[in-house]
Amino acid sequence: MASPTSGGEREKLVSKLPASLRQTLKVRAAQLGTDVQDAVTYGIHAWRAHPEALPSIDTAGAESFGTWLPEGLYDEFRQDCAARGISYIQGLAQSVALWLQQNPASDEAPPARRIVVCNQKGGVGKTAVAAGLAQALAEDPHALPGKTNDAASIAQAAARVGLRVLLVDYDPQGHLSHQLGLKAIPAGSESLITHMLNREQTRTALIDLTVVIEEKRFGDRLRILPAAFDAFLLDSGLTMFRGPRHAALERALSPIEEHFDVIVIDSPPSLGLAMDAAIYYGRRRNEEKPGASGLVVPVEAEDTSAQAYGMLINQVQSLATDYDIEVDQLGLVVNKYDSRRGYIATSSLDKWKSLGTPPVLAVIGDLKEQRESVRLQRALLAYAPDSDQAHHMREIARRLT
Repeated sequence: MASPTSGGEREKLVSKLPASLRQTLKVRAAQLGTDVQDAVTYGIHAWRAHPEALPSIDTAGAESFGTWLPEGLYDEFRQDCAARGISYIQGLAQSVALWLQQNPASDEAPPARRIVVCNQKGGVGKTAVAAGLAQALAEDPHALPGKTNDAASIAQAAARVGLRVLLVDYDPQGHLSHQLGLKAIPAGSESLITHMLNREQTRTALIDLTVVIEEKRFGDRLRILPAAFDAFLLDSGLTMFRGPRHAALERALSPIEEHFDVIVIDSPPSLGLAMDAAIYYGRRRNEEKPGASGLVVPVEAEDTSAQAYGMLINQVQSLATDYDIEVDQLGLVVNKYDSRRGYIATSSLDKWKSLGTPPVLAVIGDLKEQRESVRLQRALLAYAPDSDQAHHMREIARRLT
């Protein structure tokens, strides 16, 4: 049956929905200027693409509910519900609840999420993952390459990809800044480091030190806080710091969190005090839902990477115990994978996957587009938006939203 609305063929969905959920959907859609039929469509696509089972919703007393879906989606949705062993009334309720969760009203906007990309082992691709993840989160959903009507692409839009993102180059080596064509902030100038150690003496707001990544597909949503030359002295500076050293990064960044939806930290390859501050910054805050903020750990499919991961987790557990905090491990990214390296690579990958928690978010090959984008000092998703590596970055973003 065709929808009376414009914009392509649609079919009538007739189901049931709890009255409270239906009312919240109607109000939220009006607040956000979205048609109810589009909200339900996005919700169903997000539900179909969701990697894990969603909590059951009490549908007792559900009342008749009708809307319009793109042609063919209703049948596919009911088939998915049957495959998951739930009624399509339950599936619809979960889809609507998922859309509401991913699209809060303006007065319910959650605090900025903090994603700390870390591993004390160098050369595992922390910078590439941090940059690619931030780009995927900031990317305009309408700029996605290839088909835009597949479940994963529409789920990305439903998950509010197109966010305001801050990339923080927290590594004193400054690779992230260099790869995006920026110079590190000179020693002695105001920077993230001075705001961490001597905020009372700073005159420039930290937001004014951030730089927009000028690529059309990101709009003005993606900014970077460049590295500072004197970041090498951060650990020694924190040793003499009079305040709570573990909270120094949060102390510096909290004034600018309101300007961003997500803050991605490219961490140094160390287990020092600076890393303590980064891990603490990524902890789960009071009333923050599990998995909203935390650690993403790039690794390689080889033994030394596993050893380094074990050392990082020991540091995380020690901090969690010392400060009575919870730090969520959002996932692992197995980077620069090449099965041609034989048993060491394939067996290591199997071990990473067998952990289960944290999950492996993506397995990324050693791809030339990343190296080319670095040489040209351009963002990967702008230089090669349809490359395998770009799609992997979008996959990571989707699984974290």
